[in-house]
Amino acid sequence: MLTPLKEFATDIRIQQMEAFKARGFGHVGGSLSVSDCLAALYGGILRIDPQNPGWEDRDRLVVSKGHSGPAVYASLALKGYFPLSVLRTLNQNGTTLPSHCDRNLTPGIDMTTGSLGQGASTACGMALGLKLSHKDARVYLILGDGECQEGQVWEMALFAAQHKLSNFIAFLDYNKRQLDGYTADICDLEDPAEKFSSFNWYTRRIKGDDPDLIHETIVETQKNQGDRPGMIVLDTVKGGGVKQIEEIALNHHVNITAEQADEIIAQLKKEKEG
Repeated sequence: MLTPLKEFATDIRIQQMEAFKARGFGHVGGSLSVSDCLAALYGGILRIDPQNPGWEDRDRLVVSKGHSGPAVYASLALKGYFPLSVLRTLNQNGTTLPSHCDRNLTPGIDMTTGSLGQGASTACGMALGLKLSHKDARVYLILGDGECQEGQVWEMALFAAQHKLSNFIAFLDYNKRQLDGYTADICDLEDPAEKFSSFNWYTRRIKGDDPDLIHETIVETQKNQGDRPGMIVLDTVKGGGVKQIEEIALNHHVNITAEQADEIIAQLKKEKEG
C-alpha cells in the first residue's frame, strides 16, 4: 500500500500524463522529476487556501524551472484550485495553463517563471518582503540543476544568506540532465549541497523520489535552519516514476502519443492499487 503522500505523487503523475496526452507533447522529464517534491509541499507543508488563491498570509511557491508547470498544474487541480478537466487544455489556444508558469493566467501560481534563474531572485525578494512586513508566511523555491549554471542563482544565494532569510527554503531538482545533455558534460555542478553550504545555507541532500522523506526533511530544516535560508538537494531521475520516460536520453521535451500516455496511466494506476 502506498502512503497518502506517495499516492498523491502518483496522482500528480497521472494527471500530468492526461494533460500531455491531450496536447501530444511537452516538458515531460522535468515535470515528472519534481512530482514527489510537489506532493510533499501540497500534501501538508504549504499553508494555502484553494478557495482564496490570493490570501495575503499564504505560503508562496516559486517554481523557477517554469517548464515544470504541468506538474504544478496537476497539483493545483488535485487540490481544488480548478477542475481536473482544465488540465486537458495544457498549452493550447485560450488556455489558462501555458507551457510555463504564469501568475496572471493560472489560479495558485505565485510567480511567472521560465526565464531560468529569475525565479530564484523573485522568490528571494518575496521572502525578504515578508520578513520586512513581519509576516510569518514562508517562501519555497524549486530550482533545476541546469538552471544553476546561471550566475543569477548564485547572486541570490549570497543575498539570501546575507539577509538571514530563515523563512526561505529552496529545493534543487538534481536530476543531472538538462535540455541538451548531462549537466556534468555541459557545466558540472559537482557537489551542489557543498556549494550552498559554503554560501552559509542550511543544507540537506536526500533522495528526491520519496515524498514522505521530503516532508520530514522540510520539517527538520525549518526546525534547525536558524537564521539561514535552507536548501534541500533532491537526488532525482529526469522522468522519475515513469520508466519509459526515464530511458529516453533527451527527455526534457518529448512527443507523447495517446497510446503511450494510456499505457503509462494504466501502469501508474496499477501502482496505486498495490
